[in-house]
Amino acid sequence: MKETHTPRIIPRSDHPISRAMLSPNALKTLYRLRDNGHTAWLVGGCVRDLLLGREPKDFDVATDAVPGRIKKLFRNCRLVGRRFRLAHLHFRDEIIEVSTFRAHVQGEDDAVSREAGADGDAGTGSSRDPRRLVSEEGVVLRDNVFGTPAEDALRRDFTVNALAYDIADFSIIDFVGGMEDLRDGVIRTIGDPGSRFTEDPVRMLRAVRFAALLGFEIEDATWRAVVENAPSLTLSTPPRLYEEVLKLFLSGEGERTYQLMRRGGLFAPLFPGLDAWLAQETEGFPHAGIGRNLEWVDRRISSGEKVSPPLLLSLMFGEYLEEEAARLRGRGFPPQEAMDGAVAAFLGAQAPLVAIPHRVGVGVRGILTLQNRLRRIPGKRPESVPARSWFPEALAYLRCQCEGMGGDAGILAWWERFARENAISVGEKQADAPKARHGRRRRRGKKKNRTGD
Repeated sequence: MKETHTPRIIPRSDHPISRAMLSPNALKTLYRLRDNGHTAWLVGGCVRDLLLGREPKDFDVATDAVPGRIKKLFRNCRLVGRRFRLAHLHFRDEIIEVSTFRAHVQGEDDAVSREAGADGDAGTGSSRDPRRLVSEEGVVLRDNVFGTPAEDALRRDFTVNALAYDIADFSIIDFVGGMEDLRDGVIRTIGDPGSRFTEDPVRMLRAVRFAALLGFEIEDATWRAVVENAPSLTLSTPPRLYEEVLKLFLSGEGERTYQLMRRGGLFAPLFPGLDAWLAQETEGFPHAGIGRNLEWVDRRISSGEKVSPPLLLSLMFGEYLEEEAARLRGRGFPPQEAMDGAVAAFLGAQAPLVAIPHRVGVGVRGILTLQNRLRRIPGKRPESVPARSWFPEALAYLRCQCEGMGGDAGILAWWERFARENAISVGEKQADAPKARHGRRRRRGKKKNRTGD
């Protein structure tokens, strides 16, 4: 495919990005590539965020250097990825991701790269050449077809993510009208939205996440394609969908993301049992707890606090799982077994859709199981409760219920005070205890009979 798109070039005088706003490691990467004769651009979300006055979470670089060449230029380079072959440059405090300009190829017959892959030599047409691999459903499984800067921009997902910053003259390069959509606050796919979502269904989740995070609107044709293609989300791999779920709901705009997902039909394919429960009522009341809990998570993240994946999922699924556990208790199961059974059944149903790791599932079970114990004060051996693995998250869960749903603040205050006092007591005991000797004591062995030496 020939480069037919003429980019709009925004000179340094007409945009706000300066080198002082860039990561020093990103600058080193850009300059080394440029000084060795390569085109090197800052691309993607970091350019978008810098133009919006936001601080980027990471800096990505695109270049005409192939992966093997990048590896030769940077001793700190690690080549990663199968679906997309990428170079990760490991610095002390961050990783700079470097990709080779790629083409958007429609068929496998044309999917042989212009360059070879791992060794960086010219393409020979051998079996080692990168290829574009597409599933029967149209999902792109591998896409290592190198191309031109224009082709690279056209294969990206949304116009606002296809802007580039050129270190050669400090200009912004726009092939797809991304500057206008950035100004207007619009999320728009590049090309036909139905085709782009077929290639990678996760792009629908990204559209919602960017709209919520940036406060943008999803363009009409793009939104219609989201609604039409929402069921195809299940074609994505369960581990990847789990990672996307964390990004969606730990972005600081989880509640708005949740509402957009429900409206667009994206929540049901990921969590069908939970979605069916949300459509019903319990004792005449709608299930509004997830939205309230996600608002609490958003406030916590905006204040600089961290929310662990087990706590996040407990807050999202907790009300549903507690009802399931209550149903099992009604059938004669003890409380612990009832909650274990409810969590196990839920995770089992989710495994083919969103693969929640076992350790995270254990955390969800621990957080929810502790709620029964926290409601009994002081109960037996209260001093053992703060020592349990998931006590801090369980206490945070209880705090969320008190702040959002009018839970018993007296119980929360009692455990917070008891945990502080218990921590001081344990600290004093440790300070008074004699220090243990470090190192192993050498055993005295028998003396050898040296008469025969």
